Amino acid sequence: MPLLGAHESVSKGIHLAFARIARVGGESLQIFTRNQRQWNPKDLQPDETRRFHDAWLQNGEMIVASHASYLINLAAAKEDLRGKSISAFVGELRRCHVLQIPYVVIHPGSHGGDGVESGLERFTEALDEVIAQAGSDTMILLETTAGQGTSLGSRFEEIAHIRNRSRFPEKLGVCLDTCHVFAAGYDLRTSAAYTKTMDEFDRTIGLKHLHFFHLNDSKKELGSRVDRHEHIGRGCIGLGGFTWLLNDERFRTHPMTLETPKGADLQEDIDNLRVLRGLIKS
Repeated sequence: MPLLGAHESVSKGIHLAFARIARVGGESLQIFTRNQRQWNPKDLQPDETRRFHDAWLQNGEMIVASHASYLINLAAAKEDLRGKSISAFVGELRRCHVLQIPYVVIHPGSHGGDGVESGLERFTEALDEVIAQAGSDTMILLETTAGQGTSLGSRFEEIAHIRNRSRFPEKLGVCLDTCHVFAAGYDLRTSAAYTKTMDEFDRTIGLKHLHFFHLNDSKKELGSRVDRHEHIGRGCIGLGGFTWLLNDERFRTHPMTLETPKGADLQEDIDNLRVLRGLIKS
């Protein structure tokens, strides 16, 4: 089976994310290693790292990914913002290295109106600088985006461009977000549409580079370019699109985490995971 899980809060301590994912019955986990709204978070403390590793050990071989701060924009034209973004992402990669987190997910950023080509070149150059500085073993996963505004990464060709131009392609993989690709115009709702989308991904990027999924339904229609997550089966993708993905033999051992809305009691995660597991054919 795919390793189904969710993004969980690290409130009151990053180690507590494991208690939360255990509460909802998850098998994979995504977290923020620090407050994603801060440019200069506090360094990891030895006791904090120890508690994180102890909690992880209690949860077996669960796959964990970090999500980089939404403040980071490595494609920014303004040098001060790009410089702060480089520093922040270096810090994120170093935290992941210390915590032994194998993946960190990042959006390819925004070109700010300068055009896709210029944005991709700036992003790739800045990303290479980050990798060179960080010295981290953590793999960077480029997340597919909805294409809202001037954001990059909504077309598979843009993700491929980054990997092909980088000096460190072996450090770069992909995280596919179902809501984002649907909003970007890649259909998933029927067997034929799902096959066409995955075949295009394979031709353009290569399925061997796809390591992680975000499972989110979409509040908006196909090709809307609007990033609005919805609970599984309640949005415009519907249950069909998730059925094809969850039963694709190529992704039987891949981590797939929810990023759907939820409250403090996490009941929505429990419900969404139950729905997803009900779609898996024995």
